[in-house]
Amino acid sequence: MSNSRKIHFEISERKILLRVFDIFFVLLVLFLIGKYFNFTYFQITATSYYWTIVLALYITSIGTIFEMYNLQIANNKFLVLRSTILTTAVTTLLYLLTPFYTPILPSNRLQIVFFFVAILSALLLWRNLYIYFLAANRFVKTVLFVGSSKKVEKLVDELTRVNPHYKVIGFIPTDDKIVKTTLQSLSLSELESFFSNHYISEIVVTNDNNKVISVTLYSQLLKLLEKGIVIRQYAEVYEYSTNRLPIHFEDKELYKFFPFSRSNQNALYAFYIRFLDILLSIVGLLSLLCILPFIALFNVLWNKGPLLYKQERIGKNGIPFEIYKLRTMIVNAEQEGAVFAKVNDIRVTPFGRFLRKTRIDEVPQFINVLKGEMALIGPRPERPIFVDEIAKNIPLYQTRHVIKPGLTGWAQVNYPYGVSLEDSLMKLRYDLYYIKHRSLFLDINIVMKTLSTILFARGQ
Repeated sequence: MSNSRKIHFEISERKILLRVFDIFFVLLVLFLIGKYFNFTYFQITATSYYWTIVLALYITSIGTIFEMYNLQIANNKFLVLRSTILTTAVTTLLYLLTPFYTPILPSNRLQIVFFFVAILSALLLWRNLYIYFLAANRFVKTVLFVGSSKKVEKLVDELTRVNPHYKVIGFIPTDDKIVKTTLQSLSLSELESFFSNHYISEIVVTNDNNKVISVTLYSQLLKLLEKGIVIRQYAEVYEYSTNRLPIHFEDKELYKFFPFSRSNQNALYAFYIRFLDILLSIVGLLSLLCILPFIALFNVLWNKGPLLYKQERIGKNGIPFEIYKLRTMIVNAEQEGAVFAKVNDIRVTPFGRFLRKTRIDEVPQFINVLKGEMALIGPRPERPIFVDEIAKNIPLYQTRHVIKPGLTGWAQVNYPYGVSLEDSLMKLRYDLYYIKHRSLFLDINIVMKTLSTILFARGQ
């Protein structure tokens, strides 16, 4: 077997590296400035260790909101610059506003500027090193596929599109009639010499039906497993790389993708989430009351017609309920019947577009959350007519109704506004991933991503 082993960092490992070295570089630069210059505002000492902890928490939490740990953004120099400036500015501001847990404001206010510049410089230095070294193609994972030649190119394309650090260099066909592909096809007799000349870090088996894998191929895979080669199923690799389930239009086997999340039977998790739902709904509705006079005024000027409207949606267990929203479309927008909303829908008023981009139009749904019809986090509720239409083409679509619909969800923070059946399928992949893996950590992640959507006005 070839000794030219290549280093590869998994997605989770890259995110951990980003967080750890963000903190390391910031503290290193602040330490050096404090040691060699007259910088007294932030000093790392045994008695002020909590200053460091608070700063680390601020950087990682604010960085999450401003997408510092989104790997696609972390690979782009321009987007890194934007996110780093925003993260540094908000972190510095919060740090100054919490003096009990942070240093006393310096008499020389110029030191605050040095503090900001030090954090910004440290983060930019590390992030550019990351782009140059870790995001480069030299850290790819070389993979061999096992599966049907009819589907292999589509499956490879799906995987490498979301994780470009996967490099598929060949495949072992399991079908009798091999379809010609752009990938190198290997026979069982060629495997030994191929592994001698190439370093393979992982074998991905794409077949759901193990009966198509011959005894000879199984024996070969077992030998490779004994030599330390990692062998994984395609569905597992896809789910890990994309944070969604690999379902397709024709799939009907629910338990191929589950068991459901343990959190669905966790009474403590359910109690804690319901408590947060009620608490944050009260805060959200009180916040709405503060800005409601201004919204009502702008509604009269630029959005003439009723301020609020109700619409029937499908909730948990397929039970219909009425959702509350601030109106964003023209009056009588559906005189000719219900239609899917579109990107840049002409029925949306100018003020309604602002409400959508900032997600303010969704705030009245806190009423639904208080009533127990919705949760803060879950699959977005759809209208009955659309649910029936989509379910005809996607048999697993009704599965999303096993939990309460949410004000925001995993699909909403990971996928743009959808207007087609293909979009509905993609969102279902994310929704089912959430149902399978829902946890407090994932909920916090969704809240952070939702804040990013609001701050960058990406709502539709």
